[in-house]
Amino acid sequence: MQFERREAPFTSATTNVASMMRQVIYALIPAALAYVWYFGSGFIFNLFVAGVFCLLGEAFMLHLRDRPVAETLCDYSAAVTAVLLAFAMPALTPWWVTATAALFAVVVAKHLYGGLGYNLFNPAMAAYVMVLIAFPMHMNLWTSPRMGDLDYHFITIAETARYTMTGTLPDYLSFDAISRATPLDFVKTGLNNMQTFEELRAYPMMGDFGGRGWEWIGNFTAIGGGWLLVRKIIRWQIPFGVLAGLLIPSSLAYFLFPGVSLSPGFHLFTGGTILCAFFIATDPVSAATSDTGRLIYGFGIGFLIYAIREWGSYADGVAFAVLLMNMAVPAIDQLTRPNIVGHTERSDRSTA
Repeated sequence: MQFERREAPFTSATTNVASMMRQVIYALIPAALAYVWYFGSGFIFNLFVAGVFCLLGEAFMLHLRDRPVAETLCDYSAAVTAVLLAFAMPALTPWWVTATAALFAVVVAKHLYGGLGYNLFNPAMAAYVMVLIAFPMHMNLWTSPRMGDLDYHFITIAETARYTMTGTLPDYLSFDAISRATPLDFVKTGLNNMQTFEELRAYPMMGDFGGRGWEWIGNFTAIGGGWLLVRKIIRWQIPFGVLAGLLIPSSLAYFLFPGVSLSPGFHLFTGGTILCAFFIATDPVSAATSDTGRLIYGFGIGFLIYAIREWGSYADGVAFAVLLMNMAVPAIDQLTRPNIVGHTERSDRSTA
């Protein structure tokens, strides 16, 4: 009789990288549908281009590094990077800008550091900052959302495809007719022109808390983030830290200087705040690892977002805040590393 021998561990993991990445993509579907509804089909084109070039870049680098291509492509990490890039890019973006961002994210920010599990920086945010600096005109062409009381011009799928492929609009359509400042840009410019925040909130582009359309995308993003928390795909420390780091100083500033400070609700529901808190900052590779470290890491990102929006040149600042805190992760992990069970800090020092 032959007995089966099973080595430890005796239980298999219930999740793996591929399943976790799929959960992240599923959680972003409601926000993606809202993005398409409010800003048009450009999101779909951006997602397609980013997905193709992320997968091509991943396959190319895996081949150069003599790694299994088919097996690694099935972990969906490149797909998650593509989805995050699609959310970060304006709805009207030429394909070569999106392709450049996708290749930079996978080839430079990911594989030149050793691939999945070794990258120091969040690949999507590193790529976004690169194209933001390299293609500032294209990265600032934001269209107005689909709202009845705005000067909204509907852009057809054919017109969107033409701009994506050629970077040009039909002769009867100009950039001035379709492009609008984002709510953060609009408010930042208005405050610099000596208008108060309450005066700016009276404009049609402003919603209940943030910009019209933008706040609904934020709502659906928060629903997806809450689902990830319930499924325990992400932990609560980083989202809590990001929101606390942004809302605490913005609440104090709004209470002390209400006329010249943005409300905490506007900070929360405008720009990439909620996407950052639940989907970008929680990247398990480039984030801190200990519970205390995650809180510090998240709080640092939130505070840097506030500081860049308040005093910086860029309206949002999410990508820059994430990359700056990515650089601080090794120090945070070193300083917040928990003691080994059964060992005290003093005994570790004496042994060393």
